[in-house]
Amino acid sequence: MLDDRKAAILRAIVAEYIDTALPVGSGHLARSGGVDVSPATIRNEMAALERDGYLAQPHTSAGRVPTEKGYRFYVDSLDAPGPLDPSRRQQVKQFFARAHGEIEHMLNETSRLLSDLTDHTAVVVGPYHDRATVRSVQLVSLTGRVVLMVVVLSDGAVEKRTLELRSEIGEERVAAAAAHLGRRLMGLTLLTASTPGPGTGDAVTDDVDQVFVGGAARMARSFDAVQTVRRVLELLEQQLVVASLLHDVLDRGLSVAIGTETGLEPLSECSIVVAPYETDGSRAGTIGILGPTRMNYGQALAAVATVSTRLSQTLREG
Repeated sequence: MLDDRKAAILRAIVAEYIDTALPVGSGHLARSGGVDVSPATIRNEMAALERDGYLAQPHTSAGRVPTEKGYRFYVDSLDAPGPLDPSRRQQVKQFFARAHGEIEHMLNETSRLLSDLTDHTAVVVGPYHDRATVRSVQLVSLTGRVVLMVVVLSDGAVEKRTLELRSEIGEERVAAAAAHLGRRLMGLTLLTASTPGPGTGDAVTDDVDQVFVGGAARMARSFDAVQTVRRVLELLEQQLVVASLLHDVLDRGLSVAIGTETGLEPLSECSIVVAPYETDGSRAGTIGILGPTRMNYGQALAAVATVSTRLSQTLREG
């Protein structure tokens, strides 16, 4: 545990480095007014924080930068996610006021919204449809022998299948068949409502539907090293890995994973902020943002929390 003075100095250094991306010196910190002690005292405390692994010094004559341990202390010392600033709150309000249509489209647009709010790459993992229950079934006659079956699920997803019949049937029989299917399937999951097809043999793969990534190109602005950008972008193309990462962070009881805490070497210089979204009172999927460890954690936590709450509300209201 850090004493109050060391904690205040560490928080001030992390906040300053997040804002400027420049090593923070004792003189600058004293002049900024963030810590009301002398430059000499700040230097001594910074040296102690460096010995304890919270700070690092890139060069002998340079100031200090936070380490992964320093970022973790900073994140853990933040209050619960605060509100977004007024302009971003209005942006979220306007988005969900006009959000409609199939859930896949909504989740794809939500990933773009979250990326715009934070200026980082956003990831949205779609619901696990095999756990959702059937809310309604409709049959739409396309031709005399072809009908479109539309199944609305409790998580807001819409499943569509085109069925070819053995013979032509009229609209009355189509309506009767739809009513019968609705009565038989209502409240069942897709897994119990139909004969399951062959799986991949991997439970996680069979469980994950889709991963929507918004603002992947923003990664290029976050790092100077081209190789780092390339490795992160290659990882984002692996949907199973990305979905498993978000689930794992939540399962460990975290809302933020920093650097090596992600468990993935390509993300050793990245942080991820995650939150679940819900339907029918249970977790449906996950949203998150991926950016450099030098991200604005307060803003990121607020954006993810706000969007997950509004997304859950939208899906619940259908």
